[in-house]
Amino acid sequence: MTATLYRHGVIHSPADPFAEAILVEDGTIAWLGADDTADGLVSRADEVVDLDGALVAPGFVDAHVHVLETGLALESVDLTAAGGVRSLADALEAVHRAAQLRTDRRDDEPLLGFGWDEQAWPEGRAPTREEIDRAAGGAPVYLARVDVHSAVVSTSLADSAGLLGLPGWTEDGRVEREAHHAAREAARQVAPGRRTALYRRALQHAAAHGVVSVHEQSAPFIDTREGLVELLAMTERAADGLAHVVGYRGELCVTVDDARALLAAIPGLTGIGGDLNIDGSIGSRTAALRHPYADAPAGASPSDGVLYLTAEQICNHVTAVTRAGVHGGFHVIGDRAMDELLIGLGAASDVEGVEAIARAGHRLEHAEMIDAPALARLLLLGIRLSVQPAFDASWGGPGGLYATRLGAGRAAVLNPIADLAAAGVPLAFGSDTPVTALDPWAGVRAAVRHHEADQRISARAAFRAATRGGWRAAGLDHTGAGELRIGAPAHLAIWQAEHLVVQAADARTSSWSTDARAGTPLLPELGPDSPEPVCVRTVRDGVVLFDALG
Repeated sequence: MTATLYRHGVIHSPADPFAEAILVEDGTIAWLGADDTADGLVSRADEVVDLDGALVAPGFVDAHVHVLETGLALESVDLTAAGGVRSLADALEAVHRAAQLRTDRRDDEPLLGFGWDEQAWPEGRAPTREEIDRAAGGAPVYLARVDVHSAVVSTSLADSAGLLGLPGWTEDGRVEREAHHAAREAARQVAPGRRTALYRRALQHAAAHGVVSVHEQSAPFIDTREGLVELLAMTERAADGLAHVVGYRGELCVTVDDARALLAAIPGLTGIGGDLNIDGSIGSRTAALRHPYADAPAGASPSDGVLYLTAEQICNHVTAVTRAGVHGGFHVIGDRAMDELLIGLGAASDVEGVEAIARAGHRLEHAEMIDAPALARLLLLGIRLSVQPAFDASWGGPGGLYATRLGAGRAAVLNPIADLAAAGVPLAFGSDTPVTALDPWAGVRAAVRHHEADQRISARAAFRAATRGGWRAAGLDHTGAGELRIGAPAHLAIWQAEHLVVQAADARTSSWSTDARAGTPLLPELGPDSPEPVCVRTVRDGVVLFDALG
């Protein structure tokens, strides 16, 4: 048995909001309380850590990630503004520089880039394959749009992957739908040893940001079944030093035998769904809408997005996974996609019964367009939601991508986080990395500072969705994970933060207090100019995953 005593800090625990110290024994929280009481526990600890005022809080859970793609993005051309790319010309220059440095890679290995957003560039358009060919000297290139629902590719990659003529292929090298799926698979063909290294890098990156668990959203065009088996095996034990992984596989099932076969093929699988796409994304104009995109190019067909699944397929899948005893889920963004989902869920509930569907705990990813009738139906069926507040921070508000694609009126009702929370929908927060950065405090801040004031929630509610909410969405909240209390697993992160505060009871106000109130632990201040908290240690089941304490 090993024991670590953390003292002289601030412990985020509703069980004792005034706690200053916490004892972890053999992976479990054994005690928390005041510093003067901690004096008597020093001899019991193998390690005593002086927190020097740092905050100890439950570790974050990122409820929607793509581990392989995150690892690839960390090693690829960064086409985001944060990476210094603010124009089409910048993007082509970044590709050119990267191509010149490809001395350590095979000539047939694609050059990858992630994160371009033509909406933010003065040119207002994506690069063409001819421009990419010139910039990369003819090398195979795959450049993912920021939403990773479309991309642009070079001629050599298009030829080798057989993209020409597939649905979603355009002559300028832009790919979406089936053509993008094929390009995405071609770009992710990596040697087994490198795949393992990419997994490790992504999970270490997560731990460095205070994340103790991630929900991997695997699918055929994202990663392989074998890759998911490896990922779950290498993260099963905390002793291996990596963040915990909750595994989802987005493969469509027709019968219960399909679901059981998939569960047998991937030991430890939590759910069958996740990135099982009913539609695409707003940015790539593939999210399925009731009305056409406001900025659809003249003559575009379809002008209202794409449905990838029918209500019949949704019904069969939900019925199959429910009978197999696991929960399923879908990627759904547009309102027409939500309509199709609800028809399918309704048919499944007619077959299995409302109670059986509700007990299963099925979940949706993103669900950005939810009106009142849809919300009522989702509540009745016990649906859980994995949402990404950073989407609003990135693309919401006047002049944002949502307003451009949909018009101001439709854009204003996207990502209704406060409505969902008020209705009692179980919420978990994620990043969809590499779509938005794996930065959980940014997600909490985005929920607190939603572009629509009436959709803001309190820091307490946002933090809970980003911690305990992830365990709940995976059906693991019975373990006690997500809270710091005696007997709970020691999944925690330690933060240096300049200002620890309590938000006012009304989440739509901006008043703050520095006095802890009973039952209301302190959190870092999340104002627009507040400095980002800095993670100095991340712990899973008592095992240190990341350490910058020195």
